[in-house]
Amino acid sequence: MDGVMLRKLGSTFALALAAATLPLSPAAADNVNSVSLEAQFDSMLGTQLRAPQSFEAVYDTAFERQLASLADGSNGRIGVYAIDLTTGHEVGVLADQRFPLASTSKVAVAATFLAGVDQGRWSLSSEFELPGRGTYISAREHLNLMISRSCNDCTDALLNAVGGPRAVNAWMRQTAGIYDFELTRNIRALVREDGRIDPASQIDFDDSATPRAMGQLLAGIYQGKWLSPYSRQVLMSAMEATVTGKARMNSALPSSANLAHKTGTLSRTASDIGIFITPDGRPVAAAIYVTGQSRSMAIENGSRSEKLAARRNRDERIASITGALYHGFGQQPRPVDGRVWASADYNVGGQ
Repeated sequence: MDGVMLRKLGSTFALALAAATLPLSPAAADNVNSVSLEAQFDSMLGTQLRAPQSFEAVYDTAFERQLASLADGSNGRIGVYAIDLTTGHEVGVLADQRFPLASTSKVAVAATFLAGVDQGRWSLSSEFELPGRGTYISAREHLNLMISRSCNDCTDALLNAVGGPRAVNAWMRQTAGIYDFELTRNIRALVREDGRIDPASQIDFDDSATPRAMGQLLAGIYQGKWLSPYSRQVLMSAMEATVTGKARMNSALPSSANLAHKTGTLSRTASDIGIFITPDGRPVAAAIYVTGQSRSMAIENGSRSEKLAARRNRDERIASITGALYHGFGQQPRPVDGRVWASADYNVGGQ
């Protein structure tokens, strides 16, 4: 905005403010309750107060409407974010609301550790103790088990090595530029304290992130923004070898999608974040967080059959949303000029 425009706006604002302080005529005084200060500003500034025509979210395409329907939150909050790394097309439902990270945080722990490898602070052959066991294994083994089998002790070993949750938060903010992420406990403490709140209806900022933040983390890792090509491949390979959550993303995708992902599970919540390839060859980064899907936390905790049914429901939600993303992005048009928005390898990590 240039200086002339600012001066005009300032003058107009001053006139409006002055009008609000002028003594009222008797006739005006009679109508003081019917002419608001906002109306005087509207008159001076040429604006009007308008009620929104609808308070419902508006989705422009059939793809977005299908996604919104599948992520309906009537049985518990569901958060989704996905981005086509060829076109930059994004879709989301509650994409900027916080959800429990659970074990999806392990991708950020792995990225922080691998950044240290690139900086020469440690190596993948360095050995670290499995907490409390007196057993040492290599960092590469820790990382592979942490991601592919969701080993909690391996996670805490690497978390100790990098300097704890604060170090991971610092890497996310200062290196990756991602702020809607907060790790506060190691995995042992997280599991011990699980179940204190119901994530279906309550938001806890501790050990949480938005789906958008985690989708952007995956996109940056895939693009090679922060890690060396070798470290990037180590992490991607570990995610491709994931064996947990077989009924989630994995169940909705063909093997040709080359899914690389990480699951998360805690009380009343299930999640899956990953990268897959659409039928026409486009990489998509997606983060899906599902809570609830049973009548209540008390009912779920009081019955094994109810708990198992709720787990199946959460998994099925993730699978159905993944399937919609796979087919929906695959049907979107490619850029007519052939440009690629974000799938190029930057190869700048560790330099």
